[in-house]
Amino acid sequence: MKHRHITPLVLAALADTPVVFVQGPRQSGKTTLVQSLREHGHPAEYRTLDDAAVLAAARSDPDGFVDSLPERVILDEVQRAPDLFRAIKRSVDAKRRPGRFLLTGSANALVLPKVSESLAGRMEVLTLAPFSQGEISGRREGFVEACFAREFKPGTFRDAGWPALVERAVGGGFPEALARSDAARRSAWFGSYITTLLERDVRDLSNVQNWSDLPRLLRLLAARTSGVLNLSDVARDAHLPLTTLQRHWALLEAVFFVRTLPAWSGNLTSRLAKAPKILLNDAGLLCHLLHLDAERLKTDDLMSGSVLESFVAVELAKQATWSRVRPALFHYRTQKQQEVDLVMEDGAGRLVGIEVKKTASPTSSDFKGLRQLSEQTGRKFLRGILLYTGSTSVAFGPNLHAVPVSALWQLESTDESSS
Repeated sequence: MKHRHITPLVLAALADTPVVFVQGPRQSGKTTLVQSLREHGHPAEYRTLDDAAVLAAARSDPDGFVDSLPERVILDEVQRAPDLFRAIKRSVDAKRRPGRFLLTGSANALVLPKVSESLAGRMEVLTLAPFSQGEISGRREGFVEACFAREFKPGTFRDAGWPALVERAVGGGFPEALARSDAARRSAWFGSYITTLLERDVRDLSNVQNWSDLPRLLRLLAARTSGVLNLSDVARDAHLPLTTLQRHWALLEAVFFVRTLPAWSGNLTSRLAKAPKILLNDAGLLCHLLHLDAERLKTDDLMSGSVLESFVAVELAKQATWSRVRPALFHYRTQKQQEVDLVMEDGAGRLVGIEVKKTASPTSSDFKGLRQLSEQTGRKFLRGILLYTGSTSVAFGPNLHAVPVSALWQLESTDESSS
């Protein structure tokens, strides 16, 4: 079993919090993770609400079900019985001990009203994404921490060319998809995954009437990945009323299919007013929806840049959840259309700009957006990094570096990180 980098965070939460909720997309490895915690000294009994008998008991008598549970328990796919959260609250208030309930769910806890209402102050929520590239390779990535170190020390990296990156992108991070080396069998898995996502997880959250709208909407969203999100435009192209599109979007966010990348602004109020970017949460799923296999992606100039940017953004988002820095992620765009693909901001307000280019030969002009961000933010700007498809790191001026994309999972963290 591959080590998951959020494991220490889950164990730390169980040591001082009564309820720990591990959320994430279906098939991201939540069940495997929580069952493996026994090896780390958390001897909890396991129940899954995917079992029809367990689900029936939880739904028919939530209080009785919770009262019958052992002292420490894992409840898998708990969003399928929302009334359990009130019963868990009652039990925790009567006996408030750390690590009593370890819950998993394929829906975002923040959009489940009965969770937020019942367990506020009693629960810690952690998100398990599909495998990161470092988890696949068996190493803990240090790229985010290195970006915020006093001195940035990149070098030369292996497997850095576009063909190698393509193989990683089309594979994505879902364990079951990665286990299938045959492209046709992997595509079949992604197709089944989408069907299950729509007919199971989305149905658990809402009574969607027009299911035929959703597959077309998924493809439309995939085609817009890494672009600025305009729901009115999406609604028009999908031939849906805006109100319907907004409901569908909220559901797809709730089941971790899509996410947004907010716009960065020095004015916190302006951040909320500016349009975010749209991202799909897995590059392999994105390529499947765009009908891009490895051979086609290697030569597709139209979509390859967007796929690469999305791949990088999702990898950075994964690393942000377990890095010591814990930066927030944004994009940057001015009224004059100067852009930076990604901006990381740490708790002290320091900024690292990330530009992504599908080129093996970067030039000074590729740093135009990063220089603009540096000029606007002054001392807050720590450094700018251009991720490209070469193999060697190159300096392009003070605090400006061209670095291979493969540094994302090969660059080690340093003791100076986040200093």
